[in-house]
Amino acid sequence: MKTKSVLEFADVKAIAAAAEAEALKNQWAVTIAIVDEGGHLLHLQRLDGAPALSAHIAPAKANTAALSRKESKVYEDIINNGRTSFLSAPDVKGLLEGGVPILKDGFCLGAVGVSGVKSSEDAQIAKAGIAAIGL
Repeated sequence: MKTKSVLEFADVKAIAAAAEAEALKNQWAVTIAIVDEGGHLLHLQRLDGAPALSAHIAPAKANTAALSRKESKVYEDIINNGRTSFLSAPDVKGLLEGGVPILKDGFCLGAVGVSGVKSSEDAQIAKAGIAAIGL
């Protein structure tokens, strides 16, 4: 039997605070979502001025990253490179850059999804959040 780490609420709060700090430092109005390894929402924060739609997109990006154990950008690239049939994959949404898995010792602990600015900036915020827990 293997042992794996899990996200605790203190981890979620640290990730959220660091992601928020990165967004505020750059004056980016975004929504930040954190999910567990099954894609279940643990935290959702819509900063002042973030578009309403971002509150739907951020959790979808996080869900995709958690379930696939890959950054959501992978799927954006697949589609942009012509494999549009991937859009028909069941229950897959959030196929834009900005969803980043939280990985430790080969296991996915969850993911962070961000939406509201350029996709590369969304990913920057998500990665800043994850870095707060040393990963």
